[in-house]
Amino acid sequence: MRFKSSFILILLVALSFWSCKKSGNRDIDQGEIFFNIEYKGKLMGFHKEFMPKQMVVSFKDDKILFDITSNIGNSGIKFLSNPDLDISDLYSSLLSYKYYYSAKPGESMPGFSAMEGIEVNKTNRTVDICGYHCQIAEVTFPADRNVVYEVWYTKEIDVDNPNSATPFEEIDGVVMKFFFLIGGIEMHFTAENVYSKEIDDNIFLRRKDYKPATKEGMDTFIEKMINF
Repeated sequence: MRFKSSFILILLVALSFWSCKKSGNRDIDQGEIFFNIEYKGKLMGFHKEFMPKQMVVSFKDDKILFDITSNIGNSGIKFLSNPDLDISDLYSSLLSYKYYYSAKPGESMPGFSAMEGIEVNKTNRTVDICGYHCQIAEVTFPADRNVVYEVWYTKEIDVDNPNSATPFEEIDGVVMKFFFLIGGIEMHFTAENVYSKEIDDNIFLRRKDYKPATKEGMDTFIEKMINF
């Protein structure tokens, strides 16, 4: 009986791994990536169970949208990059409050002050995530270069400059496992599924229901949103 239970467990794990491997479609140029989100550090406002549990990244050619939205309070953050229309926007919402900031080329986005001065060192280390061959980059911060974070990225998804709206702009591949430091908390993202599907161009247009904000104002709003 114990052998039978162990065999079933091994079979389920193997099938799960095979399923994830099978989702890897090479060189797709449009689709969606679903990420699991884990939080580290003390949250001053929201309890962790109320925070977004998932991020969806939609991509098409050189356009990309990171969407981190909670079902509670309609709160969340979006990063939009659309080089065709010179759009590099950050959107932040909480309840009925909606603001956006349009970044200039090469400018860091609001909310990422804790990630200023990072150094990204690419390595020869590799790993597979959901069937995609990923390279590993090591990230360090000015305060202590001995503390190393890892970012895993792949070049097998066909998107140009996929990280132009994030602190990892110099990484020339789609990130599959990475982190953000926003408002004093660590958000860790791991890709769970990648889908090849047709994406509507309209999702890469500037949102009209958000009000423009200054960079300082957006920093303050994000801080208040995290500590709500």
